[in-house]
Amino acid sequence: MATEGNLQAPTRHAIDWKNPDYYNEEACVHEMARIFDICHGCRRCVSLCGAFPTLFDLVDESKSGEVEGVARQDYRKVVDQCYLCDLCYMTKCPYVPPHAFNLDFPHTMLRAKAIKFKKGDVGLAERLLASTDVHGQFAGIPIVVQVANAVNKTQPVRALMEKVLGVDKDAWLPELATHKFRASAPESPPHPVKDGERTPGKVVIYSTCYINYNEPGIGHDLLKVLDHNAVPYVLVEKEKCCGMPKLELGDLDSVNTSKEANIPVLAKYARDGFAILSAVPSCTLMFKQEIPLMYPDDADVQLVKAHMWDPFEYLMARKRDGLLKTEFSVPLGKVSYQIPCHGRVQNIGKKTEEMLRMVPGTSVQTHERCSGHAGTFGVKVPYHQQALKIGKPLFKAMASHKDGGLPDVISSDCPLGGHHIAQGFDVNQLGAPPQKHPLTLIRMAYGLK
Repeated sequence: MATEGNLQAPTRHAIDWKNPDYYNEEACVHEMARIFDICHGCRRCVSLCGAFPTLFDLVDESKSGEVEGVARQDYRKVVDQCYLCDLCYMTKCPYVPPHAFNLDFPHTMLRAKAIKFKKGDVGLAERLLASTDVHGQFAGIPIVVQVANAVNKTQPVRALMEKVLGVDKDAWLPELATHKFRASAPESPPHPVKDGERTPGKVVIYSTCYINYNEPGIGHDLLKVLDHNAVPYVLVEKEKCCGMPKLELGDLDSVNTSKEANIPVLAKYARDGFAILSAVPSCTLMFKQEIPLMYPDDADVQLVKAHMWDPFEYLMARKRDGLLKTEFSVPLGKVSYQIPCHGRVQNIGKKTEEMLRMVPGTSVQTHERCSGHAGTFGVKVPYHQQALKIGKPLFKAMASHKDGGLPDVISSDCPLGGHHIAQGFDVNQLGAPPQKHPLTLIRMAYGLK
Protein backbone atom coordinates (compact mmCIF):
# COMPACT_ATOMS: atom_id res chain seq x y z
CA MET A 1 0.00 0.00 0.00
CA ALA A 2 1.31 3.46 -0.91
CA THR A 3 2.16 5.82 1.93
CA GLU A 4 2.44 9.56 2.09
CA GLY A 5 5.82 10.75 0.89
CA ASN A 6 8.68 12.12 2.92
CA LEU A 7 7.84 10.06 6.01
CA GLN A 8 11.07 8.13 5.58
CA ALA A 9 14.62 9.36 5.10
CA PRO A 10 15.12 10.26 1.42
CA THR A 11 17.35 7.96 -0.58
CA ARG A 12 19.57 8.97 -3.46
CA HIS A 13 20.12 7.07 -6.69
CA ALA A 14 23.51 7.00 -8.34
CA ILE A 15 24.12 9.52 -11.13
CA ASP A 16 24.36 7.33 -14.23
CA TRP A 17 26.46 9.87 -16.10
CA LYS A 18 28.68 7.34 -17.90
CA ASN A 19 25.68 5.73 -19.59
CA PRO A 20 25.29 7.11 -23.15
CA ASP A 21 21.53 7.30 -22.59
CA TYR A 22 22.15 9.85 -19.84
CA TYR A 23 22.75 12.37 -22.66
CA ASN A 24 19.61 11.36 -24.60
CA GLU A 25 17.86 14.71 -24.78
CA GLU A 26 14.47 13.27 -25.71
CA ALA A 27 14.52 10.93 -22.71
CA CYS A 28 15.59 13.77 -20.42
CA VAL A 29 12.79 16.04 -21.69
CA HIS A 30 10.30 13.21 -21.12
CA GLU A 31 11.48 12.84 -17.51
CA MET A 32 11.35 16.61 -16.97
CA ALA A 33 7.76 16.66 -18.24
CA ARG A 34 6.85 13.90 -15.78
CA ILE A 35 8.49 15.71 -12.88
CA PHE A 36 7.15 19.14 -13.84
CA ASP A 37 3.63 17.74 -13.90
CA ILE A 38 4.04 16.44 -10.34
CA CYS A 39 5.57 19.75 -9.21
CA HIS A 40 2.74 21.70 -10.86
CA GLY A 41 0.19 19.72 -8.88
CA CYS A 42 2.03 20.27 -5.59
CA ARG A 43 3.76 23.69 -5.65
CA ARG A 44 5.26 23.23 -2.21
CA CYS A 45 8.66 24.47 -3.35
CA VAL A 46 7.49 27.78 -4.81
CA SER A 47 9.40 29.88 -2.26
CA LEU A 48 12.78 28.14 -2.50
CA CYS A 49 14.34 29.56 -5.67
CA GLY A 50 13.51 30.85 -9.14
CA ALA A 51 13.13 27.43 -10.79
CA PHE A 52 9.68 26.70 -9.42
CA PRO A 53 8.05 30.13 -9.96
CA THR A 54 9.46 30.03 -13.50
CA LEU A 55 7.90 26.61 -14.08
CA PHE A 56 4.55 27.54 -12.58
CA ASP A 57 4.37 30.79 -14.56
CA LEU A 58 5.05 28.86 -17.77
CA VAL A 59 2.27 26.44 -16.92
CA ASP A 60 -0.23 29.09 -15.87
CA GLU A 61 0.45 31.21 -18.95
CA SER A 62 0.09 28.28 -21.36
CA LYS A 63 -3.15 27.81 -23.31
CA SER A 64 -4.00 24.56 -21.52
CA GLY A 65 -2.89 25.61 -18.03
CA GLU A 66 -1.06 22.27 -17.82
CA VAL A 67 2.54 21.16 -18.34
CA GLU A 68 1.65 19.74 -21.74
CA GLY A 69 0.97 23.30 -22.91
CA VAL A 70 4.52 24.48 -22.15
CA ALA A 71 6.88 24.60 -25.13
CA ARG A 72 9.70 22.11 -24.69
CA GLN A 73 12.32 24.74 -25.50
CA ASP A 74 11.09 26.70 -22.48
CA TYR A 75 12.12 23.87 -20.15
CA ARG A 76 15.63 25.32 -20.32
CA LYS A 77 14.37 28.45 -18.53
CA VAL A 78 13.59 26.25 -15.53
CA VAL A 79 16.90 24.38 -15.79
CA ASP A 80 18.91 27.62 -15.83
CA GLN A 81 17.22 28.75 -12.60
CA CYS A 82 18.32 25.65 -10.67
CA TYR A 83 21.64 26.08 -8.87
CA LEU A 84 21.66 22.61 -7.30
CA CYS A 85 21.18 23.71 -3.69
CA ASP A 86 19.33 20.40 -3.11
CA LEU A 87 16.89 21.88 -0.59
CA CYS A 88 13.80 20.87 -2.57
CA TYR A 89 14.97 17.25 -2.41
CA MET A 90 16.10 17.25 1.19
CA THR A 91 13.57 19.47 2.95
CA LYS A 92 10.41 20.04 0.89
CA CYS A 93 9.52 17.40 -1.67
CA PRO A 94 7.08 14.70 -0.48
CA TYR A 95 7.74 12.56 -3.57
CA VAL A 96 11.45 11.75 -3.34
CA PRO A 97 12.45 8.08 -3.22
CA PRO A 98 11.49 5.76 -1.64
CA HIS A 99 8.14 7.27 -2.74
CA ALA A 100 6.79 5.61 -5.90
CA PHE A 101 6.97 8.90 -7.82
CA ASN A 102 10.77 8.68 -7.51
CA LEU A 103 11.22 12.41 -8.01
CA ASP A 104 14.72 13.91 -8.03
CA PHE A 105 14.39 17.48 -9.27
CA PRO A 106 17.99 18.69 -8.79
CA HIS A 107 19.65 15.70 -10.37
CA THR A 108 17.24 15.83 -13.29
CA MET A 109 18.26 19.47 -13.72
CA LEU A 110 21.89 18.31 -13.52
CA ARG A 111 21.23 15.86 -16.36
CA ALA A 112 19.69 18.65 -18.46
CA LYS A 113 22.68 20.90 -17.71
CA ALA A 114 25.06 18.08 -18.74
CA ILE A 115 23.23 17.68 -22.05
CA LYS A 116 23.37 21.44 -22.61
CA PHE A 117 27.12 21.41 -21.94
CA LYS A 118 27.72 18.42 -24.23
CA LYS A 119 25.87 20.24 -27.03
CA GLY A 120 28.28 23.17 -26.69
CA ASP A 121 25.59 25.57 -25.51
CA VAL A 122 27.60 26.85 -22.53
CA GLY A 123 29.66 29.90 -23.42
CA LEU A 124 33.34 30.57 -22.81
CA ALA A 125 32.57 33.24 -20.20
CA GLU A 126 30.55 30.83 -18.04
CA ARG A 127 33.21 28.15 -18.35
CA LEU A 128 35.94 30.60 -17.36
CA LEU A 129 33.92 31.85 -14.39
CA ALA A 130 33.70 28.25 -13.12
CA SER A 131 37.46 27.69 -13.48
CA THR A 132 38.47 28.63 -9.95
CA ASP A 133 41.95 27.15 -10.21
CA VAL A 134 42.61 29.46 -13.18
CA HIS A 135 41.48 32.54 -11.22
CA GLY A 136 43.79 31.65 -8.36
CA GLN A 137 46.99 31.48 -10.39
CA PHE A 138 47.72 35.13 -9.65
CA ALA A 139 47.11 34.89 -5.90
CA GLY A 140 50.23 35.20 -3.79
CA ILE A 141 52.05 37.55 -6.20
CA PRO A 142 52.00 40.79 -4.16
CA ILE A 143 52.24 43.50 -6.83
CA VAL A 144 50.00 41.63 -9.28
CA VAL A 145 47.43 40.97 -6.57
CA GLN A 146 47.38 44.57 -5.38
CA VAL A 147 46.96 45.90 -8.91
CA ALA A 148 44.29 43.33 -9.80
CA ASN A 149 42.30 43.95 -6.63
CA ALA A 150 42.44 47.72 -7.11
CA VAL A 151 41.55 47.61 -10.81
CA ASN A 152 38.67 45.19 -10.26
CA LYS A 153 36.98 47.78 -8.04
CA THR A 154 36.88 50.46 -10.74
CA GLN A 155 33.67 51.13 -12.64
CA PRO A 156 35.20 50.85 -16.14
CA VAL A 157 36.71 47.42 -15.41
CA ARG A 158 33.52 46.16 -13.76
CA ALA A 159 31.54 47.37 -16.79
CA LEU A 160 33.99 45.49 -19.05
CA MET A 161 33.72 42.35 -16.90
CA GLU A 162 29.94 42.58 -17.16
CA LYS A 163 30.11 42.81 -20.95
CA VAL A 164 32.79 40.19 -21.54
CA LEU A 165 32.40 37.73 -18.65
CA GLY A 166 28.77 38.27 -17.73
CA VAL A 167 29.67 39.25 -14.14
CA ASP A 168 27.18 41.80 -12.84
CA LYS A 169 28.94 45.11 -12.20
CA ASP A 170 27.20 45.44 -8.82
CA ALA A 171 27.91 41.92 -7.53
CA TRP A 172 30.37 41.47 -4.67
CA LEU A 173 33.54 39.73 -5.84
CA PRO A 174 36.28 38.22 -3.65
CA GLU A 175 39.75 39.69 -3.73
CA LEU A 176 42.86 37.67 -4.45
CA ALA A 177 44.97 36.95 -1.39
CA THR A 178 48.46 38.40 -1.07
CA HIS A 179 49.61 35.12 0.48
CA LYS A 180 48.01 31.81 -0.47
CA PHE A 181 46.82 29.72 2.45
CA ARG A 182 48.75 26.64 1.37
CA ALA A 183 51.98 28.63 1.13
CA SER A 184 51.55 30.53 4.39
CA ALA A 185 50.06 27.89 6.71
CA PRO A 186 52.40 27.07 9.62
CA GLU A 187 53.36 23.51 10.41
CA SER A 188 51.44 21.88 13.22
CA PRO A 189 53.10 21.70 16.62
CA PRO A 190 53.95 18.07 17.48
CA HIS A 191 50.82 17.25 19.46
CA PRO A 192 50.36 13.57 20.32
CA VAL A 193 47.56 11.88 18.40
CA LYS A 194 44.56 11.26 20.67
CA ASP A 195 41.88 9.28 18.90
CA GLY A 196 38.41 9.49 20.37
CA GLU A 197 35.56 7.04 20.22
CA ARG A 198 34.01 9.07 17.40
CA THR A 199 36.94 11.02 15.97
CA PRO A 200 40.40 10.44 14.56
CA GLY A 201 43.02 12.36 16.54
CA LYS A 202 44.77 13.86 13.51
CA VAL A 203 43.46 16.05 10.71
CA VAL A 204 44.34 16.77 7.10
CA ILE A 205 43.07 20.04 5.64
CA TYR A 206 41.64 20.20 2.12
CA SER A 207 42.14 23.92 1.58
CA THR A 208 39.54 24.60 -1.18
CA CYS A 209 40.13 27.17 -3.91
CA TYR A 210 38.40 29.95 -2.03
CA ILE A 211 40.34 29.58 1.23
CA ASN A 212 43.63 29.12 -0.62
CA TYR A 213 43.31 31.95 -3.12
CA ASN A 214 40.85 34.44 -1.62
CA GLU A 215 40.35 34.30 2.13
CA PRO A 216 43.21 32.40 3.76
CA GLY A 217 42.41 33.92 7.15
CA ILE A 218 39.55 31.46 7.54
CA GLY A 219 41.98 28.59 7.03
CA HIS A 220 44.43 30.06 9.53
CA ASP A 221 41.60 30.39 12.07
CA LEU A 222 40.80 26.71 11.62
CA LEU A 223 44.45 25.79 12.22
CA LYS A 224 44.56 27.93 15.37
CA VAL A 225 41.43 26.26 16.73
CA LEU A 226 42.86 22.80 16.01
CA ASP A 227 46.21 23.72 17.59
CA HIS A 228 44.44 25.14 20.67
CA ASN A 229 42.70 21.78 21.04
CA ALA A 230 45.98 19.87 20.60
CA VAL A 231 44.91 18.26 17.32
CA PRO A 232 47.89 17.75 14.99
CA TYR A 233 47.23 18.69 11.37
CA VAL A 234 48.77 18.64 7.92
CA LEU A 235 47.64 20.11 4.61
CA VAL A 236 46.70 17.85 1.72
CA GLU A 237 49.94 17.32 -0.18
CA LYS A 238 48.44 18.30 -3.54
CA GLU A 239 44.87 19.32 -4.37
CA LYS A 240 42.69 20.48 -7.23
CA CYS A 241 39.30 22.21 -7.26
CA CYS A 242 36.61 19.94 -5.82
CA GLY A 243 34.60 20.29 -9.05
CA MET A 244 31.45 21.94 -7.70
CA PRO A 245 31.59 24.96 -10.06
CA LYS A 246 31.93 22.57 -13.00
CA LEU A 247 29.09 20.40 -11.68
CA GLU A 248 26.83 23.47 -11.63
CA LEU A 249 27.60 23.95 -15.34
CA GLY A 250 26.96 20.30 -16.19
CA ASP A 251 30.62 19.85 -17.16
CA LEU A 252 30.90 16.33 -15.76
CA ASP A 253 34.08 15.50 -17.64
CA SER A 254 35.85 18.30 -15.76
CA VAL A 255 34.38 16.99 -12.50
CA ASN A 256 35.93 13.65 -13.43
CA THR A 257 39.30 15.33 -14.01
CA SER A 258 39.18 16.86 -10.54
CA LYS A 259 38.12 13.55 -9.03
CA GLU A 260 41.02 11.72 -10.69
CA ALA A 261 43.45 14.26 -9.21
CA ASN A 262 41.98 14.49 -5.70
CA ILE A 263 40.67 11.08 -4.72
CA PRO A 264 43.93 9.07 -4.84
CA VAL A 265 45.60 11.69 -2.62
CA LEU A 266 42.71 11.99 -0.16
CA ALA A 267 42.20 8.22 0.00
CA LYS A 268 45.78 7.80 1.16
CA TYR A 269 45.12 10.14 4.09
CA ALA A 270 41.90 8.30 4.88
CA ARG A 271 43.72 4.97 4.97
CA ASP A 272 46.33 6.54 7.26
CA GLY A 273 43.62 7.43 9.79
CA PHE A 274 43.18 11.16 9.17
CA ALA A 275 39.95 13.09 9.42
CA ILE A 276 39.66 15.21 6.24
CA LEU A 277 38.34 18.73 6.91
CA SER A 278 37.13 21.27 4.38
CA ALA A 279 36.01 24.73 5.47
CA VAL A 280 33.69 25.42 2.49
CA PRO A 281 30.38 23.49 2.68
CA SER A 282 30.01 23.08 -1.10
CA CYS A 283 33.44 21.45 -1.32
CA THR A 284 32.70 19.18 1.62
CA LEU A 285 29.40 18.18 0.01
CA MET A 286 31.11 17.26 -3.25
CA PHE A 287 33.12 14.59 -1.46
CA LYS A 288 30.27 13.54 0.80
CA GLN A 289 27.52 13.28 -1.80
CA GLU A 290 27.96 14.28 -5.44
CA ILE A 291 31.22 12.48 -6.27
CA PRO A 292 30.14 9.33 -4.37
CA LEU A 293 26.88 9.33 -6.37
CA MET A 294 28.84 9.67 -9.61
CA TYR A 295 31.17 6.79 -8.62
CA PRO A 296 29.11 4.47 -6.40
CA ASP A 297 31.40 1.49 -7.03
CA ASP A 298 34.72 3.28 -6.51
CA ALA A 299 36.10 2.09 -3.17
CA ASP A 300 38.46 5.04 -2.76
CA VAL A 301 35.66 7.54 -3.38
CA GLN A 302 33.52 5.87 -0.74
CA LEU A 303 36.48 5.78 1.66
CA VAL A 304 37.03 9.53 1.26
CA LYS A 305 33.31 10.11 1.80
CA ALA A 306 33.51 8.26 5.12
CA HIS A 307 36.47 10.37 6.30
CA MET A 308 35.29 13.82 5.11
CA TRP A 309 34.13 16.18 7.87
CA ASP A 310 32.66 19.63 8.17
CA PRO A 311 34.92 21.46 10.69
CA PHE A 312 32.17 21.98 13.26
CA GLU A 313 30.91 18.43 12.78
CA TYR A 314 34.42 17.31 13.74
CA LEU A 315 34.81 19.74 16.65
CA MET A 316 31.47 18.83 18.21
CA ALA A 317 32.28 15.13 17.85
CA ARG A 318 35.53 15.85 19.67
CA LYS A 319 33.45 17.44 22.42
CA ARG A 320 31.38 14.27 22.75
CA ASP A 321 34.66 12.39 22.97
CA GLY A 322 35.67 14.65 25.86
CA LEU A 323 38.57 16.06 23.85
CA LEU A 324 37.45 19.63 23.11
CA LYS A 325 38.38 22.65 25.22
CA THR A 326 35.24 24.51 26.25
CA GLU A 327 36.76 27.43 28.17
CA PHE A 328 35.98 30.55 26.16
CA SER A 329 37.24 33.92 27.35
CA VAL A 330 35.66 36.36 24.87
CA PRO A 331 31.85 36.77 24.51
CA LEU A 332 30.52 37.19 20.99
CA GLY A 333 27.32 39.11 21.80
CA LYS A 334 24.32 38.83 19.48
CA VAL A 335 25.08 36.54 16.54
CA SER A 336 22.78 36.16 13.52
CA TYR A 337 23.96 32.92 11.91
CA GLN A 338 22.86 31.32 8.63
CA ILE A 339 23.18 27.62 7.88
CA PRO A 340 24.03 27.45 4.16
CA CYS A 341 22.09 25.11 1.92
CA HIS A 342 25.07 22.82 1.25
CA GLY A 343 25.62 22.60 4.99
CA ARG A 344 22.05 21.52 5.65
CA VAL A 345 22.20 18.88 2.93
CA GLN A 346 25.07 17.14 4.74
CA ASN A 347 22.60 15.95 7.40
CA ILE A 348 24.92 16.74 10.29
CA GLY A 349 22.53 18.90 12.29
CA LYS A 350 23.28 22.36 13.66
CA LYS A 351 26.86 21.74 14.73
CA THR A 352 28.07 25.30 14.17
CA GLU A 353 25.18 26.67 16.21
CA GLU A 354 25.89 24.15 18.97
CA MET A 355 29.48 25.34 19.31
CA LEU A 356 28.64 29.05 19.13
CA ARG A 357 26.07 28.54 21.91
CA MET A 358 28.81 27.18 24.16
CA VAL A 359 30.45 30.63 24.30
CA PRO A 360 29.35 32.59 27.42
CA GLY A 361 27.86 35.99 26.70
CA THR A 362 26.69 34.88 23.27
CA SER A 363 23.13 34.80 21.92
CA VAL A 364 22.79 32.89 18.67
CA GLN A 365 19.84 33.27 16.34
CA THR A 366 19.96 30.66 13.58
CA HIS A 367 18.41 31.05 10.12
CA GLU A 368 17.86 28.29 7.59
CA ARG A 369 16.78 30.21 4.48
CA CYS A 370 18.94 30.31 1.35
CA SER A 371 21.05 33.44 0.88
CA GLY A 372 20.50 33.26 -2.88
CA HIS A 373 24.19 33.42 -3.78
CA ALA A 374 24.61 29.83 -4.93
CA GLY A 375 28.20 29.86 -6.17
CA THR A 376 28.56 31.61 -9.52
CA PHE A 377 24.78 32.08 -9.91
CA GLY A 378 24.64 35.15 -7.70
CA VAL A 379 27.29 37.11 -9.62
CA LYS A 380 25.97 36.57 -13.16
CA VAL A 381 24.22 39.40 -14.99
CA PRO A 382 20.90 37.60 -15.51
CA TYR A 383 20.66 36.45 -11.90
CA HIS A 384 22.40 38.85 -9.49
CA GLN A 385 19.33 40.95 -8.75
CA GLN A 386 17.27 37.78 -8.48
CA ALA A 387 19.82 36.35 -6.03
CA LEU A 388 19.37 39.44 -3.85
CA LYS A 389 15.59 39.01 -4.11
CA ILE A 390 15.80 35.34 -3.08
CA GLY A 391 17.94 36.30 -0.10
CA LYS A 392 15.89 39.32 0.98
CA PRO A 393 13.67 37.45 3.50
CA LEU A 394 16.86 36.07 5.06
CA PHE A 395 18.55 39.47 5.19
CA LYS A 396 15.55 41.03 6.90
CA ALA A 397 15.23 38.19 9.40
CA MET A 398 18.93 38.30 10.27
CA ALA A 399 18.78 42.07 10.78
CA SER A 400 16.28 41.71 13.61
CA HIS A 401 17.89 39.75 16.43
CA LYS A 402 15.68 37.94 18.91
CA ASP A 403 17.30 39.92 21.74
CA GLY A 404 16.38 43.18 20.06
CA GLY A 405 17.90 45.39 17.40
CA LEU A 406 20.71 44.59 15.02
CA PRO A 407 23.02 41.67 15.71
CA ASP A 408 26.59 42.39 16.76
CA VAL A 409 27.82 40.11 13.99
CA ILE A 410 26.41 38.17 11.03
CA SER A 411 27.88 34.82 10.06
CA SER A 412 27.56 31.89 7.65
CA ASP A 413 29.63 28.76 7.13
CA CYS A 414 29.64 29.60 3.40
CA PRO A 415 32.18 32.41 2.88
CA LEU A 416 30.62 33.56 -0.40
CA GLY A 417 27.13 33.40 1.08
CA GLY A 418 28.30 35.43 4.07
CA HIS A 419 29.53 38.26 1.87
CA HIS A 420 26.33 38.09 -0.20
CA ILE A 421 24.34 38.48 3.03
CA ALA A 422 26.45 41.50 3.96
CA GLN A 423 25.75 42.99 0.55
CA GLY A 424 22.05 42.27 1.06
CA PHE A 425 22.17 44.20 4.33
CA ASP A 426 23.75 47.14 2.51
CA VAL A 427 21.40 47.12 -0.49
CA ASN A 428 18.33 46.93 1.73
CA GLN A 429 19.67 49.51 4.20
CA LEU A 430 19.44 47.08 7.11
CA GLY A 431 22.56 48.29 8.91
CA ALA A 432 26.19 47.24 8.71
CA PRO A 433 27.08 44.68 11.40
CA PRO A 434 30.46 43.02 10.74
CA GLN A 435 30.42 39.74 8.81
CA LYS A 436 32.72 37.02 10.17
CA HIS A 437 33.06 33.31 9.47
CA PRO A 438 32.08 31.00 12.36
CA LEU A 439 35.65 29.66 12.56
CA THR A 440 36.85 33.23 13.03
CA LEU A 441 34.27 33.73 15.79
CA ILE A 442 35.40 30.59 17.62
CA ARG A 443 39.05 31.62 17.32
CA MET A 444 38.09 35.00 18.82
CA ALA A 445 36.02 33.33 21.57
CA TYR A 446 39.04 31.25 22.61
CA GLY A 447 40.99 34.52 22.92
CA LEU A 448 43.45 33.46 20.21
CA LYS A 449 45.28 36.02 18.08
